Order: sequence, then structure tokens, then C-alpha cells
Amino acid sequence: MSRPNPQQTRQTPALSGAVDLSALKARVDPAGQRAAPGEPPADGTGSTWVLDVTEHSFQTDVVNRSLQVPVLVDLWATWCGPCKQLSPMLERLAEAAGGAWVLAKVDVDANPRIAELFGVQSIPTVVAIAGGQPVADFAGVQPEPQLREWITSLLDALRDQLPGIRAAERSALGDAGQPEVEPEDPRFTAAEAALAAGDYAAAEAAYQQILAIEPADVQARAALIQVRFLARAESVDPSAVARADAAPDDVDAQIAAADAQVAAGTPERAFERLVSAVRRLTGDDCDRARAHLVELFELFAPDDPRVTSARRALARALF
Repeated sequence: MSRPNPQQTRQTPALSGAVDLSALKARVDPAGQRAAPGEPPADGTGSTWVLDVTEHSFQTDVVNRSLQVPVLVDLWATWCGPCKQLSPMLERLAEAAGGAWVLAKVDVDANPRIAELFGVQSIPTVVAIAGGQPVADFAGVQPEPQLREWITSLLDALRDQLPGIRAAERSALGDAGQPEVEPEDPRFTAAEAALAAGDYAAAEAAYQQILAIEPADVQARAALIQVRFLARAESVDPSAVARADAAPDDVDAQIAAADAQVAAGTPERAFERLVSAVRRLTGDDCDRARAHLVELFELFAPDDPRVTSARRALARALF
């Protein structure tokens, strides 16, 4: 792509499953640990918002952080002349954003698995990650005004899905002498800290405690569904789809296979699988397949065409 036009650049909802990022979740070394707010990270960049990311730190610095704010992955190399033009612009914009998004710099020569994961064909390439999945990308050097426009469009599209964007923007207003905003809810802060650390059980418990008191809290419910899926995705069995195909009436197998297909980037196949299970199964098994399908829908934007199509198919299966 020659220019990151917000109207043309590929954008999909969080957790779209376009790329299976779980391939780089195997190890996290001390250099990948997240810096505390306001402190320089341990990666040596000296910046909270600009990180040098490796295959070892990818899970913590990219996937986990992207559950709160977008992470722009800058794929570059030392020998790449255009990269030396683009990277400084991205770094300035990241610092100016004050945490509304994070820049993750990846040297493709030192970290070839990350470049392979994204199917990089040329550098520089920038991939935006939100909710643990790629949502937009562009290749080549772009003028700074065009970069600003693209990033603004990205933030506007994700502001209601990623709580950290508004938090950073409110903080920036406070720093500029604007009226103080109410402090962050400590219950969400605790849940988000557990999530950033990869402690899905603690994060799930924290969100459940919020919902026990405020069952209508939309943000807590959406976060709980994402946490539960992320926990399941880490232990997905690669053979789940084959086992489900061999046992079409086993509802547990169908549910496991649907999770595997969403994690692998083919949610439409997961939806088709569970709609078929709803048609085929009866009683409690049918109810479980339907309930799991509806929960998977909530990982995506309501107007995602894959979701709207599957909802229609589910309605036909039920009625």
C-alpha cells in the first residue's frame, strides 16, 4: 500500500483473528516485562511509549498491551534507508500521544519469526494491533500529516473498545491544566494489571467481582469475554478441528474446534460450525452450542459482516 488512507487501509475489529499471534507466546524474558507507568521500560529505549520488541517480549509488549491501547508494530532493519525516515516520525508521534498508543519497533533481521508471522514482503511495514490481533497496516514511508490522519482514524475506531485510549487522553488533558477527571476505578485497574501480566485467572475473577455488583456494566462484560477467550486460545489443541469433524454430535468437540478456528483467524468457519451444531443437536447440547456462538459474537464489532451473517443463519436454525 502506498499511503495509509484511513478509508482504504485494512481495518477489522479487535480479535478479528487475521493473524494467529499465539505463535510467539512461548517465552517472555525479563527484557519483555512491562514498565510501570511513567518509568522507562527495561528494553533500553528510555521511553514508556516506544519499545524495542523481540520474539521473547512480543507477548508482553505487543499482545498484552494491545488489550488496552493500540500497538503499532514498526518492522524495520538497520540497512533499510526508508525505515530511517519513517521510524523517527513514528517515535515522535508516539511520544506526543502520551500513551494513547504504543510503538513497538521490531528489527526483522534479529526477529525473523515476527516478520514471517505478519507475512512481511517489504519494509518498512507498520501493523496496528488491537485486542491481540492485527486491525490495520501499511507499507512504505508516509508523510507525517498522512501518518497523523491514519493514527487518528485508528484511535477513533477503537476508542470505545480499548479503555486505555480514553484514559491516556484524559491524563494528557490533566497534564495540560484542564479540569481533573475522576480517578480510574481501582477494580478495573486491578483487572487490567492482571491482564497485562498474563494472569487470566486473576483478571477473570476481578471482572466477575465487578459484574457481581454491577451486572449491567458493558465494559466489564466485554472484557470478561475477551479474557476467557484469550485464556482458552493459549491452550488450543491443534487437532481440535479434526476431532470435531470426526465427532459431529460431540458438543464439547464442536466448541473446542470453534475456539481453535477463531484463534487461527477463520471466525466465519467457527460460526458456521456452531450454527450447524445448533441445527443438528437437541436439548442442553443445542443450548450450549448456541450460547457459545453468541459469546464468540461478542469478541467482534456488532456490525462485523461475519457476525451479522452468522446471526441471520442462527435465527434460521432456531426458528
